[in-house]
Amino acid sequence: MHRLLPEWYPQDAVQLTWPRPDGDWAHMLDAIELMLEQIALITGRYQPVIIGFPDAATRERITMRLYRRGMASDRLHTAVVDSDDTWARDHGPLATSDGDQVKLHDFIFTGWGGKFPAKRDNTISRQLDQLGLLACPLEPHELILEGGAVETDGLGTLLTTDACLLNPNRNAHLDRAQVEEQLRQRLGIERVLWLRHGHLEGDDTDSHIDTLARFCSPDTIAYVRCDDPEDTHYAELRAMELELESLTRADGSAYRLIALPWPGACLDADDGHRLPATYANFLIINGAVLVPTHGDRRDREALNALAEAFPQHDIIGVDASAAIRQHGSLHCLTMQWPRGSLMPSTSRPQAALSQTTPPQGASS
Repeated sequence: MHRLLPEWYPQDAVQLTWPRPDGDWAHMLDAIELMLEQIALITGRYQPVIIGFPDAATRERITMRLYRRGMASDRLHTAVVDSDDTWARDHGPLATSDGDQVKLHDFIFTGWGGKFPAKRDNTISRQLDQLGLLACPLEPHELILEGGAVETDGLGTLLTTDACLLNPNRNAHLDRAQVEEQLRQRLGIERVLWLRHGHLEGDDTDSHIDTLARFCSPDTIAYVRCDDPEDTHYAELRAMELELESLTRADGSAYRLIALPWPGACLDADDGHRLPATYANFLIINGAVLVPTHGDRRDREALNALAEAFPQHDIIGVDASAAIRQHGSLHCLTMQWPRGSLMPSTSRPQAALSQTTPPQGASS
């Protein structure tokens, strides 16, 4: 049986989707490009990176910059894709394995319940498949589901929130039992742990679990804890903490819980509304964990907490201040592809579409 893979499963690559010059990032394109370049360069030290660009000119400009900054040519795979936005976590494919073969799953993405345009983003996985980047099957599903909405231990347990998966703006015709059955059939999920509490102000996703609580291993969950009783999040996140403390593994044992610190309020520079800053939106790759930082005094505490959760990984902070201005963060911008999912460049029928020659003297 195919089962949803955890993020720490060995990876072939991490997927990024570059912003359109005429999209939501137009007023701060330089800032978000610098953040995405940083993600790509750090990830490229450990494994390949796949970048979907909105046009050939942007691909040429950014790939040349990445090569000049030290990206190895064999670690960068690029393509031109028709896109709306940058949130690869939610329009990228989810992955399962039966122990022998990996399979990628293409769920419907609607811009978090129709809040934002997403018709082009909803086709990106198919576009990458048509360009010859996939080394495994891509299975389409008539179910609305975003990658940021689900966390798994890799053993058949899934962690999610009521506010997202049971929201009528997603699959209104399905009740809780029917959602669980869909997850069982499509992703091999044997039990679902539902959180009824947990929310960040400024969040557009209806409480994606990857902003709140994350599996670090089959027995460990890192979660956001608000320690300020005067903060408007305090009661809701305390209720979530109590829920997490009551959860057990399939064998009845308690989870090891690692609390992540609460950063000071991040406010929008234009109108002052609260932005959804969280340390839970980290990315696990081969040998490292990339952690969003906010220029906050609690940044170091967050890095230390995740070092406890991932003692065999390098823990690397990435300034997430650009992404947070559009209500997202580091994990939201990325999607990992597991081992066995990326077609080698030499085997692609349209390899010329996904390669850019590095300038002379660049890393190779």
